[in-house]
Amino acid sequence: MKYKVALKQTDEGFSVSCPGLPGCWSQGSTEKEALANIRDAIREYLIVRDELLKEGDIREVEVAG
Repeated sequence: MKYKVALKQTDEGFSVSCPGLPGCWSQGSTEKEALANIRDAIREYLIVRDELLKEGDIREVEVAG
């Protein structure tokens, strides 16, 4: 699965977030490190999301574009 990420160069290196996953962000000293770190953050985010979804009565809805 692919996710769009927003990469921003900072004084300390690179900050990276995943706009499609609120609160999912990371950083790194280099662009390569920041992208590797956001991959890990996205994986962990999805694991936690799936665990939380097990606890409720979850439904799906379709939204027309």
